[in-house]
Amino acid sequence: MALLYKSTRGDKKFVTASQAILRGIADDGGLYVPTNIPKIDFGTEEIVGMDYKELAYRVLRLMLDDFSEEELRACIDGAYDDKFDDPLIAPLTETEECGVLELFHGKTIAFKDMALSILPYLLKTSAKKNGEDRTVIILTATSGDTGKAALEGFANVDGTGIIVFFPQDGVSDVQKRQMITQEGKNTCVVGIKGNFDDCQTAVKKAFTDPELKSQLASEGYVFSSANSINIGRLAPQIVYYFYAYGQMIKAGRISVGDKLNFVVPTGNFGNILAGYYAKEMGLPVGKLVCASNENKVLYDFFKTGVYDINRKFILTSSPSMDILISSNLERLLYHLSEDTDKVKGLMEGLGSAGKYEFSEDSCFVGEYSTESETFETIKSVFEKENYVLDTHTAVAYSGLRKYVGETGDTTPSVVVSTASPFKFAKSVLAAIDSKYEGTEAFEAVGLLSEVSGTAVPKPIKDLDKRPILHDICIEKDEIKDFVRNRIRQF
Repeated sequence: MALLYKSTRGDKKFVTASQAILRGIADDGGLYVPTNIPKIDFGTEEIVGMDYKELAYRVLRLMLDDFSEEELRACIDGAYDDKFDDPLIAPLTETEECGVLELFHGKTIAFKDMALSILPYLLKTSAKKNGEDRTVIILTATSGDTGKAALEGFANVDGTGIIVFFPQDGVSDVQKRQMITQEGKNTCVVGIKGNFDDCQTAVKKAFTDPELKSQLASEGYVFSSANSINIGRLAPQIVYYFYAYGQMIKAGRISVGDKLNFVVPTGNFGNILAGYYAKEMGLPVGKLVCASNENKVLYDFFKTGVYDINRKFILTSSPSMDILISSNLERLLYHLSEDTDKVKGLMEGLGSAGKYEFSEDSCFVGEYSTESETFETIKSVFEKENYVLDTHTAVAYSGLRKYVGETGDTTPSVVVSTASPFKFAKSVLAAIDSKYEGTEAFEAVGLLSEVSGTAVPKPIKDLDKRPILHDICIEKDEIKDFVRNRIRQF
């Protein structure tokens, strides 16, 4: 029986995986979830013998079961090739305290490449399977990394156009430069005077605006998303949890069947939710430690059961986590309650009062790291292990130390490393040695290479010398009108 997807908020339209990928978000504003989470049909001992592509096929064929083997393997082959600078795709580095799963070996040196390298192939295949011949417009809000990875994935892909919105002053200098220098006749990058939550909320409203959708449909356009609200973005992220498990077995840190904890730096909740799906599919996961920076809305939620965005928004050295509205948490609320009416009510409460209460037992634990703790973690790991963490991964590493200290849990752990330290070289360098405080961002890239003895990744080498191709900045309430006018230029 085919696996179908439905909205978290109760829309009665059940769709296939390819239809969910095409639509991106349900008509009622909910997120697509599988009607049941499929179980793996292979043993965990088999993971050790699979390369990344084979494992991706074995996992994704269960979540995307209306794709034929030929279609799915073609998507995987197109995604996980020499775009990645390591043949393992997602190698594991060991430290004394844990394994560190490196998800930053793709074209934009951030974990978003793991899914956004395959999403364009999944989307084009989905369009063909469903007879969709309209131009697919990708609307994406980014807190820093999704934007560039989506732009790279969809640049010059026939039948698509992509518009990326980012907080003008809420991303790192390197992240911003990566986006505004993006080439591609079908790409558009727009700065927003506001924060990521403003971008994300406006984009979701555009998705579900019936008048806008109808108008654009009549002109030959249809919306989809590259954010993790799209199940085609989320499903591929499940794979690397299984892959990490196999590598920990190879490293001798665990045996087949042992539980493994994962510590994940978390903003929009998609990355760690993929770990939850892996657990529900049959991976022996112990705890999923949700690590937050000083915007610790998720930490507070897992500690108290209250999700409350009525707080100061803080700009930190880990900008991709500077988020108060974690969209993918809605999917977890559904899976824990299996009650779409309840989820709809919670989301309405979030929209009206900025808060809700929800308490269910789960495998999740919240931790958070202050800015000073994050910097101290970067410094101590570098001095002890000669290994450089980026600011986001350091939040997770700090969270692991806190979790172990508080609980005494000796279960082996993997810290999910989400970005190359070179993307945040200015902060990382200052953390390693305070004498570098105030170093200009692109000078810091070269200095970090010298200090760490590692080469500057090719994707950002001489990035500051590339011409700026996108220089638009608008108010957050102008997004819908901008979209209406801009897509006609694709």
